[in-house]
Amino acid sequence: MSDQTTDTPRGETRIVEDVHARRYELWVGDDRVGFSAYRRESGRVTFTHTVVDPAFEGHGYGSAIARAVVADARERGETIVPRCPFIRSWLEKHPDAASDVDWTDPS
Repeated sequence: MSDQTTDTPRGETRIVEDVHARRYELWVGDDRVGFSAYRRESGRVTFTHTVVDPAFEGHGYGSAIARAVVADARERGETIVPRCPFIRSWLEKHPDAASDVDWTDPS
């Protein structure tokens, strides 16, 4: 994933994939304000957990992370497995972005 950068009133926003930590991180200026963790295996990416720092909630950063990680998975041609409740909910609200999703419940 190439870094995605946007300017906001709080500063420059970047979403960066940290392959070693297996997560996408959202940065505003010098602050890491959130991340989405994943597992990647043979054409599938399973999103397991998404977090936004409480000090930054309510500004759309969670949706920005979801949009970016889903777009990256689609560009890679991966099947998305939304085990993270936030990513699952975002996909349910954005069915146009929900192609190639494995909705199977792991229970």
